Amino acid sequence: MSKLPFTKPALTLTAQVALLQSRGMLIADPAQAEFYLRHLNYYRLCAYWLPFEADHATHTFKPGTRFEDVLNLYIFDRELRLLVMDAIERIEVSVRTQWAYQLAHCHGSHAHLDRSIAYRDDWHQRQLAQLTDEVTRSDETFIRHLRDTYQEPLPPVWAVCEVMSLGLLSHWYSNLQPMPTRRRIAAPYGVDEAVLQSWLHHLTVVRNTCAHHARFWNRDFTVRPQAPRSKPAVLRGQFVPDSHKLYNTLLMLLYLMDVIAPAHRWRQRLIALIDGYEVDTAAMGFPTNWKAPPLWADPANSGAGA
Repeated sequence: MSKLPFTKPALTLTAQVALLQSRGMLIADPAQAEFYLRHLNYYRLCAYWLPFEADHATHTFKPGTRFEDVLNLYIFDRELRLLVMDAIERIEVSVRTQWAYQLAHCHGSHAHLDRSIAYRDDWHQRQLAQLTDEVTRSDETFIRHLRDTYQEPLPPVWAVCEVMSLGLLSHWYSNLQPMPTRRRIAAPYGVDEAVLQSWLHHLTVVRNTCAHHARFWNRDFTVRPQAPRSKPAVLRGQFVPDSHKLYNTLLMLLYLMDVIAPAHRWRQRLIALIDGYEVDTAAMGFPTNWKAPPLWADPANSGAGA
């Protein structure tokens, strides 16, 4: 099939507003709409008015669709990404710590240089090259000191972990061969090592999506987090089966936050965000009565947590 030349002209902000109005969107303040289109980009916002379209072929909107409705959804998505990134940051730091601690105590200070503990040598070489690149690019004072003082090609594992990306951490854990070490790293989180591996892979995708400011709230994730089978008990049967949506991610993040930061208020902030913007939770894969399971209960109401 031959491709067609792209012939659509660029539209002025005024023309963009007029096009939306011609398709049925209610815009009470065209000047304000132009302001947001100037800073948010028509093509970026179109991902948020898709749920409001009655016909995707003609891009006509459902009756009563307002520009404010689209903007509300966009702002919700932005705040949701920031909240998710807050949780991922704390989880990433925690898993880095466990990875470095267990490797150092089980396999020595420079276990990351030992190819014998890797499943695949070619993966280890690639991961080592990536880690070396991240260490080389680091401007951390402690990294420069260790590189300039000691003869090993890389600093000890408890130092290099601080400059590792989440993606690289996920790769290192995935390629770690000794099962006792894998289990020791996973133990503080109360999950099997295979579940932790799956979660790290999924969180890498989630973090990259958030970091690139992409549409998030109703996204379908091709890399899904594995549902725990027997442990932890609080998650047993709570994951939505075969779901590509966000709910299972949020459930996983909430559980991990309870483990690593018991006094957190992430749960309350998430619920307030969802309730405040009145978004369609079904589009995010939320089950009916999603607040009923104990994991979603506010610890403050039972005297626990802060």
